Amino acid sequence: MNHSIHSADRATHLKIVVVALVAGIAVAGFGISARTGSDYSQTAHVIKAGKPVTVTSSDASIVR
Repeated sequence: MNHSIHSADRATHLKIVVVALVAGIAVAGFGISARTGSDYSQTAHVIKAGKPVTVTSSDASIVR
């Protein structure tokens, strides 16, 4: 058994790459499956400006 990555043979490097690839795919798959449960459809909501309003300290609004 190799205890150092520098002295590891080709098979050990291949095992490390395969394990990292499988773990990455598992994390990505979990993230995608967690996201598809929600509705992320984005629609544009248009807000039009109304009449100018002045707010005073008495919480009453005055329309000019």
